[in-house]
Amino acid sequence: MELRGNWNYPTTVRFGAGRIAELPQHVASAGMSRPLLVTDPRLAAMPMIASAVASLKAAGLPCAVFSDVRPNPVAANVEAGVKMLREGKHDGVIAFGGGSPLDVGKVIAFMAGQTRPMWDFEDIGDWWTRADPSGIAPIVAVPTTAGTGSEVGRAGVITDEATHTKKVIFHPLMMPKVTICDPELTVGMPPVITAGTGMDAFAHCLEAYCGPFYHPMADGIAVEGMRLVRQSLARAVKDGGDIAARADMMSAAAMGATAFQKALGAIHSLSHPVGALYDTHHGMTNAVFMPYVLEFNRPAIEERIGRVAAYLGVGSSFDDFMAYVLELRREIGVPHTLAGLGVDGSRVDEVAAAAPKDPTAGGNPVPLDEAGARAIFLAALEGRLRSA
Repeated sequence: MELRGNWNYPTTVRFGAGRIAELPQHVASAGMSRPLLVTDPRLAAMPMIASAVASLKAAGLPCAVFSDVRPNPVAANVEAGVKMLREGKHDGVIAFGGGSPLDVGKVIAFMAGQTRPMWDFEDIGDWWTRADPSGIAPIVAVPTTAGTGSEVGRAGVITDEATHTKKVIFHPLMMPKVTICDPELTVGMPPVITAGTGMDAFAHCLEAYCGPFYHPMADGIAVEGMRLVRQSLARAVKDGGDIAARADMMSAAAMGATAFQKALGAIHSLSHPVGALYDTHHGMTNAVFMPYVLEFNRPAIEERIGRVAAYLGVGSSFDDFMAYVLELRREIGVPHTLAGLGVDGSRVDEVAAAAPKDPTAGGNPVPLDEAGARAIFLAALEGRLRSA
């Protein structure tokens, strides 16, 4: 391993119960006077959005709401949002919700003043330098789930419906100026969403920790993020009103997204095409793939996983960690196989071809090719685990 790296860490975060009350001041400090609030249809109908809009209006910050956001967002969602932002002469975006509205909100703000097509800014090489930085609107992020960590990220994942692939749109200035992490906003999440988003945070930490690159700062954050998941995810699933558990999970989500600048891997590179083709929940798909990818990567990560098992207090070996992952999945209701998500084997060729091309595949500790992707997919479909 070359002891060399380029490290970037996140933005201003205002963390704590009740801190959504600070939204107007942070919107104003980000330079907005007429924000566009981007959320999803379910949240748009909830009191927290009405309350946020009212508080902004009372502070002299008139705000429109855009909520045409799918659970696996597509280009049309971004295009409609950009159209609304431009026509309404909005000067910034409040990205408010789970990973989907956070991603869409950030990409809307990014595309506000661009003239090139969105796919020209996919996270490939230095494509981000094609953007006009003066055309990127400021962003304030307000997460209402604890999983993706998109609130502290510089990218958005959007599905290209023409090719049925998820693509990562990236630019350093897509990082929100301020993020408000208020665990009270996550109290209403149903158990299944708490479980899926929580396992997404766990997957981010795990894949970052296992990545083959040099980034000890990310490793430390990832390990502590996994400890918070162990301490609090099952509690949050069982008792949605447990604010301490909700706070731990909100921290773990931000930590995972901070750490995964080091690497993601085959969990995500398989989950992305499956989500695009079958419209599955991203975090739950990650949770299903997790043990099968761990087993695939075992030759490269066995010692590292033994260390994190000891830190988490679940044993001292790879097998101990695997047993913990399987037990956690059972406890919070994660299906053991892809079939439990409604995924069949009819599109295995498409998944196997797409996974190695996904931008996250390069961070897998064992090189992922089409044969490896196919083997993991089929194992997850059939529930085959040697280590179980």
